[in-house]
Amino acid sequence: MSVDGVQSAEPGGRHETDAVIIGAGPCGLFAVFELGLLGIKSHVIDIQDKPGGQCAELYPEKPILDIPGIPVITGADLTARLLEQIAPFGAVFHLNEMADSLEKTESGWRIATDLGTVIEAKAIIVAAGGGSFTPKKPPIPGIEAFEGKSVFYAVRKRDAFAGKKLVIAGGGDSALDWTINLEPVAEHVTLIHRRDEFRGAPESVARMRALADAGKIDLKIAQIKGLEGDDGAISGVAIEDTQGGAGIIGCERLLAFYGLTMKLGPIAGFGLNLNENRIAVDTEKFESSTPGIFCIGDMASYPGKLKLILSGFHESALMSHGAFHYVFPDRKLKFQHTTSARELQRTVTGTTPAD
Repeated sequence: MSVDGVQSAEPGGRHETDAVIIGAGPCGLFAVFELGLLGIKSHVIDIQDKPGGQCAELYPEKPILDIPGIPVITGADLTARLLEQIAPFGAVFHLNEMADSLEKTESGWRIATDLGTVIEAKAIIVAAGGGSFTPKKPPIPGIEAFEGKSVFYAVRKRDAFAGKKLVIAGGGDSALDWTINLEPVAEHVTLIHRRDEFRGAPESVARMRALADAGKIDLKIAQIKGLEGDDGAISGVAIEDTQGGAGIIGCERLLAFYGLTMKLGPIAGFGLNLNENRIAVDTEKFESSTPGIFCIGDMASYPGKLKLILSGFHESALMSHGAFHYVFPDRKLKFQHTTSARELQRTVTGTTPAD
C-alpha cells in the first residue's frame, strides 16, 4: 500500500529486515538514507498517520532556518524533500502504529507494535524525538467508557467510519482534514469547535466552510459537555454554544482532535539506560547501553547535546556505520563519499556519471 508516495504496510503482519527505525521525523527519515547508502534496508514505525514527526504535525508551515544550504524551509517541505531523497531505498513504513515491545533473539531483535505487527531486525534505531505523540483527551465526564469503541483520537482505517453519523471535535489540521476526507463516505459529519477561528491551513479552512455552506456538513461553534450512550456505544453529544444554548447532536462516532502531547511511552520499558527520560549514547556510534540499539535525534543524551535537526543528521551518519557491523558482521566497511562512489551515485540518482 502507498500513502502519499510512501510504501506503507498493513498492520498485523510479520517482517524481516536489516534495521528498524522508531520514529519518522526528519532524523528518522535521514537515517533511512544513511543506512541505505551502506546497503542496509529499513522499516520505519511511527504512531502518526504520515511521516514528518514534529515538523509535519506541530509546525508544518513554520520556517526552519538551520538546514545547511537551505536558507529557509517549512517543516512540510523538509519532510517532502527527505521523502524524495530516501525513495530509492524502498523503506517500508508502519504508520499509525506504536512500538510496543522489544525482545532479543539469536540473530538480533524482535519488535512488536500495538497493532500486532512483528518485525525482526539486526539493529534498532530510536529516533522518536521527545517520545511518542499521544492525544490530549478532552475533559468530558465518562469518556473513558467509550474510548476505542465509539470515541477515537485518530483515524487508522477510513473505511471504519463509512456510513456512520460522525461528530468531529477540534480546530486544527487533523480535525479539518478528516472532516473533508470523511464527508464523502460518512452518513453525516458535524464539526464542533469552541470558536469560529481555526488553526489549520487556510486552504483546509476554506474547503471545510464550503462544505458547510453547501449543507454537506454541519458546523457548530460550541463546546462538548457530555456524552450519551450505553455499553461503549455513543448515541449523542451534549453541547453548549457560545450564548449558553444547549443541545444534543445524535451520532455514532466521535473523533476528538484536541492536540498532542509527548510521552516516552513503551520505550521506557525497553531496558535502556535513561538520563532524564532520554537515552544515553556514546558519541562514536550513537549506540545505547544495549548493543545493537542506537538512538539519534532529540531523545539521544550525551555531553554537549544540541537539540537541532542538523545535529540529528550528523548523528544518523555515525550511527549507520555502527549499525553496519550488526547487519553485516562478516564484512569490512569501506567508507565512500557519495560524490566519488559510482555505485552510490547510481543508487541515489538512478544514473552513473561517465568517467
